[in-house]
Amino acid sequence: MKRIIALSLLMIMSIQALPWGKTGHRVIGLIAEKHLSKKAKKQIDKVLKDETLAEVANYMDFIRSDKTYKHMDPWHYCTLPDGKTYAEAGTPEEGDAIVAIQRFTEELKTKKFTEGDEAFTLKLLVHLIGDIHQPLHVGNGEDKGGNDVKLDYFWESSNLHRVWDSGIIDGQQYSYTEYTDWINHASEEEKAKWQADALMVWIEESKEYREQCYDLPENMKISYQYDYKNLDLVNQRLLQAGIRLAAVLNEIYG
Repeated sequence: MKRIIALSLLMIMSIQALPWGKTGHRVIGLIAEKHLSKKAKKQIDKVLKDETLAEVANYMDFIRSDKTYKHMDPWHYCTLPDGKTYAEAGTPEEGDAIVAIQRFTEELKTKKFTEGDEAFTLKLLVHLIGDIHQPLHVGNGEDKGGNDVKLDYFWESSNLHRVWDSGIIDGQQYSYTEYTDWINHASEEEKAKWQADALMVWIEESKEYREQCYDLPENMKISYQYDYKNLDLVNQRLLQAGIRLAAVLNEIYG
């Protein structure tokens, strides 16, 4: 019995530690689907066959249990310390989210793949564009993207990264389809602006919003008030990620 309980706790902790959590990534994938051109959707359906963007959005997290893909771990994030540009910080030798997004976008355009086939590469790109819109996936280089910031979230031990990945989202108690219906209301002006922004703009946005994430009380105990202050930003980043993902895929497949 003790072993079963321990394994259950380990599974829960693993799920909570995933980027954006399963719901967040599925929301981003479904939003993207709703903003695809007809041509792009038809081509993507051929590539993914019986799966949708929402259904494959968590694939890159799923394969982390396979040591074959251990080299991809650093690609889920990038590091941009306060007061530095990305050029000043430098690209890590093992790569990061920026390098991976640029690389997979180019491979999907040229059909020259280095990590697998087209479906595999598409699944990676879908996930990473979602990841980089979570502010703490643009880390400050000091606390592992907030993973080392220990706190109590609704009276349970957690960390800042987990709160932003899944805590605030899961606290709304929506399915990913309900969540998508709730937030998928960007104006045409917002959609045009967000889709015109370059990758480095997405990165700089996450860096700018990072300060808001770290606005914590001295006792490091957060609950309703923290969610109230940050839910709008969480929803904005999910929406922006989905709409921008659609733009990238429309460019590739449209």
